[in-house]
Amino acid sequence: MIIISQTADLEMLLAVFDSGSFTAAAGQLNVPVAKVTRAIQRLETSLQVSLFHRTTRRVEATADGQLFIEQVRPALQQLALAEEQLNLQQSAPSGLLRVDAASPFILHQLVPLMAKFRALYPKMTLELISSENFIDLIEKRTDVAIRIGALQDSNLHATLLGKSKLRLLASAGYLQKFGTPQRPEQLAQHQLLGFAEHSRLNHWPLLPPQIITPTLAASSGETLLQLCLQHHGIALLSDFMTAPQRQSGELIEVLPGQLQSPHPRENVQAVYYRHSALSGRISAFIRFLQQQLIFD
Repeated sequence: MIIISQTADLEMLLAVFDSGSFTAAAGQLNVPVAKVTRAIQRLETSLQVSLFHRTTRRVEATADGQLFIEQVRPALQQLALAEEQLNLQQSAPSGLLRVDAASPFILHQLVPLMAKFRALYPKMTLELISSENFIDLIEKRTDVAIRIGALQDSNLHATLLGKSKLRLLASAGYLQKFGTPQRPEQLAQHQLLGFAEHSRLNHWPLLPPQIITPTLAASSGETLLQLCLQHHGIALLSDFMTAPQRQSGELIEVLPGQLQSPHPRENVQAVYYRHSALSGRISAFIRFLQQQLIFD
């Protein structure tokens, strides 16, 4: 039996599998749910098997569906790579690249570089997605993510973009009012700014390390920066988002030289899924960042 499947149907198959829902898949692909349903029905009719178990809560692949999907994913990736390599021989990288990063990194690092990147790669379209949490690249249909700190997911390839030093910072106004701590143990008498949802980020790499209880907490590093600038306390912030304020004297380093450095939390890395081919778009984007990013 010869099966001829439209690549669009196969892409919808992967979207349903990755998202666990026909509705979610349709949302990701920006198509009607009925179109996704018809695509799966065409595949099941051609293959003469059921690809999914449908329940009220979630759509899960059957054993046959799982086997088919395991073969389809690398085949589609190889097809996309072949097409892109052919295009690269004739022109610059083109097409859509979805990039995920924490909002401070997008605002302070990526946004200022967009004019230069678009001038170099006018045929590429970037989608910059702000996310404060680590995401599943496949489920969110993201090509590359910028992650800061140690990586936990062994399914990801990583390219080091550089190191961004951590510093304890406070505004001049705060230090004038509350004084400047001279030893780590004196931090207990100060207003400390930390994370509300990521408790591991409240482990400050002092010597010895300290786990702080924030006086004022937020879910975003950008919010912590703004709170720091508004004289609300001392925060542990990365150089990539604080260089102008440190240079102007708006923010002053507290306990300089008393943080562990180098430290895994200083690593800035571009990551992509282990089983995906490194496309020309991703390669061009990573190479550009390695040349352009400035963290200090």
